[in-house]
Amino acid sequence: MKTHLNTLFVMTEGSYLAKEGDTVAVRVDKQTKARLPFHNLDGIVCLGRIGLSPQLMQAASQAGVSISLLDDRGRFRAAIQGFTSGNVLLRRQQYRASDNPELTLSIARSVVLGKLANCRTVLRRAIRDANSLEPRVQILEKAATRMKIGIEAAQRATDINQLRGIEGEAATNYFGAFNSLQSNFQKVFAFEKRSKRPPLDPINSLMSFVYTMLAHDLRSACESVGLDAAVGYLHRDRPGRPGLALDLMEEFRPWLADRLIFSLINRQQVNSGDFKVLENGAVLMSPEGRRTIITAWQQRKSEEIFHPIVNEKVTIGILPFLQARLLARHLRGDLDIYPPFLWK
Repeated sequence: MKTHLNTLFVMTEGSYLAKEGDTVAVRVDKQTKARLPFHNLDGIVCLGRIGLSPQLMQAASQAGVSISLLDDRGRFRAAIQGFTSGNVLLRRQQYRASDNPELTLSIARSVVLGKLANCRTVLRRAIRDANSLEPRVQILEKAATRMKIGIEAAQRATDINQLRGIEGEAATNYFGAFNSLQSNFQKVFAFEKRSKRPPLDPINSLMSFVYTMLAHDLRSACESVGLDAAVGYLHRDRPGRPGLALDLMEEFRPWLADRLIFSLINRQQVNSGDFKVLENGAVLMSPEGRRTIITAWQQRKSEEIFHPIVNEKVTIGILPFLQARLLARHLRGDLDIYPPFLWK
């Protein structure tokens, strides 16, 4: 069993990462601020202008430590990865499945069902935690009902385009209840619509940043089990897009990313002071705000949760690897369907 390891986030502008023995050395102004053994890491995420030595990149690749490079807005720019694990037969089967309409529909259906079921659970949890007399409860209940309708429709879908339409409609309904996930509504975090490049308000800035961290974990998980992170099923091939990582993200996004975001908002761990608006309207998080989110993200990943397929408690941080491995088993023919992780 793969163990849950840590992700090193480097945020200080001008930092330089170098290899020192079997460790990653983080240097600022030529002074070493930290050393971390490669065997304790599963990934490195660099935000902004961060330097890396060639020796560090080579050692990280050989140790199976993925490196993601983000710009100062938290947008993904590049990844540094070693040789793909596993054997070529698995990847060839993955490619064949992506060209097979029936197999594509089957895997994409599992992804969508996992997403909608977890969206519904998030909404139902919010209803349970709210006062039944609160006006937002009706909005949450209506959205949860529509998620159930979407689940039933997805089970009946006969082609991939129909399934994508169902998923898109369900996502619209889910986002329509987003403001009601706030226990005490704060206008600064009001959600109107999804904006990505760039995010145009604090809630979208939070979403983009947390989703980027989740995408890093899923991309690394795919590569670690020998899958090609670029070849997806619900998300079709597009240059530069990790389609398979985005597929697997769908089941994690509601209960892991969105729940974390609203927990930070509801506990007032983030506030308007953690954001700034640029001249072009883009909304960026302050370094302090990012540290708060990264700390909460790492703590969340270290929590344990029961996995019904492996029939044991595992850390949340290991779930991306487990789901990628289950998909690999399905592609090899060991499992009849891909079983998404359903949050309870």
